[in-house]
Amino acid sequence: MTSVNTSQLLENRSLAFLLFARIIGAFSVQMVTIAVGWQIYSITDSAFYLGLVGLVEFVPMFLLTIVVGYVADRFNRKIIICLCKSLEGIAVLFLAFASYKGIITKEIILVTVSILGIVNAFQGPPMQSMLPNIVSKESFPRAAALLASAFQFATIMGPAVGGILYSLGANVVYTIAGVLSLCTSFLISLITLRKQQEKADAATIKTLFAGISFIKSKPIILGAISLDLFAVLFGGATAVLPVFASKILMVGPIGLGVMRSAPAVGALLMSIVLARRPLKRRVGHIMFTAVIFFGIATILFSLSKSFVLSLAFLFVLGASDVISVVIRSTLVQLETPDNMRGRVSSVNQMFIGTSNQLGEFESGLTTAWFGPVNAVLIGGIGTIVVVLLWIKLFPKLWSVDKLENS
Repeated sequence: MTSVNTSQLLENRSLAFLLFARIIGAFSVQMVTIAVGWQIYSITDSAFYLGLVGLVEFVPMFLLTIVVGYVADRFNRKIIICLCKSLEGIAVLFLAFASYKGIITKEIILVTVSILGIVNAFQGPPMQSMLPNIVSKESFPRAAALLASAFQFATIMGPAVGGILYSLGANVVYTIAGVLSLCTSFLISLITLRKQQEKADAATIKTLFAGISFIKSKPIILGAISLDLFAVLFGGATAVLPVFASKILMVGPIGLGVMRSAPAVGALLMSIVLARRPLKRRVGHIMFTAVIFFGIATILFSLSKSFVLSLAFLFVLGASDVISVVIRSTLVQLETPDNMRGRVSSVNQMFIGTSNQLGEFESGLTTAWFGPVNAVLIGGIGTIVVVLLWIKLFPKLWSVDKLENS
């Protein structure tokens, strides 16, 4: 296989546009996440509502899984993403207006977040499916790691800047984030596909559920995405970071922004390493080991009373997580035909959404029941138990050696 370095990859203008779109799009999302989390916690003083934010974002994604995957395979993916990013920008600007006028309520936040959940449900599969139509199969692992680096860079800067700007008012954060979403739409419109999208067949029950059937027939893919689902579902400490920042570490919204950035710093550095030195052998072993470290870091974070140590554990958590993300995304995209990538990506997105958004609800609920420390501690232990169980349930995934020969 011919080696392709990062500078050669960036000579591809469409990949460069996608890279910058991912950066500012993720920057916007992270800023909104910080503002929504701190704002709704300030209004309600309840960890339950922090979890409810995740639930109202997850439900539309779950209900629309089958539909959005087929739409991504049947219709122009660029147009879908551009429309969704534009609608996202408008919704976030509405939050800016409501905050500026002083009419913001928990109900307005939850309804707007649910609208963002619908938009994200439609934009996720085409966004995930676009890269194979921009770069060659040989370049895909390095390009995927490069995009992961871009995403993690944004998730470092987004929360930190969002936390600082929040001191000027939530409306300032939302305004900037909304404009960035609109800019993302413009950048996506500039992309030229290397090869044209293969269209799915007309809608039938079989074609709508083809993504689920395909994943069920591929135990390696099923094992990879379900491992991520349950590991992050149990180990999702980030949802209750506002509680840790406010009540345990007492570092305020700026400290919260830094805490939200810490996992992304670890993920960015690890994704840069993976972009420069792609995983070549024993990727199954590496993925499972990384998720174990994710669980250990979660446990240690729950027990920490030091802000600096908490940041260190969040750093390790992020670095471990991105290894699993890169391996899983590469396996899913390389093993899936182009005319099914939207449907398979929608199922993958549903798994990811379950682990992230439903995980936020689970974390908020268990925090309300057991307190933040015990909730995160139990989640970290649950993550490690899942890894040990998945090694037994999916031995082929554990034994994967090379990504391209999976």
